[in-house]
Amino acid sequence: MMREKRMQAKRILSIFPAAAFLLSAPAVASDFDGSKLLICATVEAMDCASGEDCTKGRPDDIGAPAFLRIDFAKKTIGGPKRSTQILFMEKSEGQILLQGTELGHAWTLALDQMSGKMAVTLVDREGAFVLFGSCTPL
Repeated sequence: MMREKRMQAKRILSIFPAAAFLLSAPAVASDFDGSKLLICATVEAMDCASGEDCTKGRPDDIGAPAFLRIDFAKKTIGGPKRSTQILFMEKSEGQILLQGTELGHAWTLALDQMSGKMAVTLVDREGAFVLFGSCTPL
């Protein structure tokens, strides 16, 4: 039963555009201040359930998209299959936090304003997915 719920959550993750970083030429800090459209590529993923060890692998292993677009002006994150609204955004020294909900899951994306690196979580009462990657301006 638990494994079936995790598989369903993985299917949800595959349509959720949360996570990706594209490695490119060095960027300047202003590239990640929320003023530019970003393309991101996921590079590492973990699947964690209560009472179990986290499973580490590639984003594709858990159904995460390879790339996503962050559009700060439209307050959306878009992947190949769907887009989701950014419901909360906070800029602080060094990072931007984005949050929202998608199909019964809460998500958070933390973006480093200097490097463009990101960490993403997608969580429900059963467990969490954690993704790491990098972004670059379009």
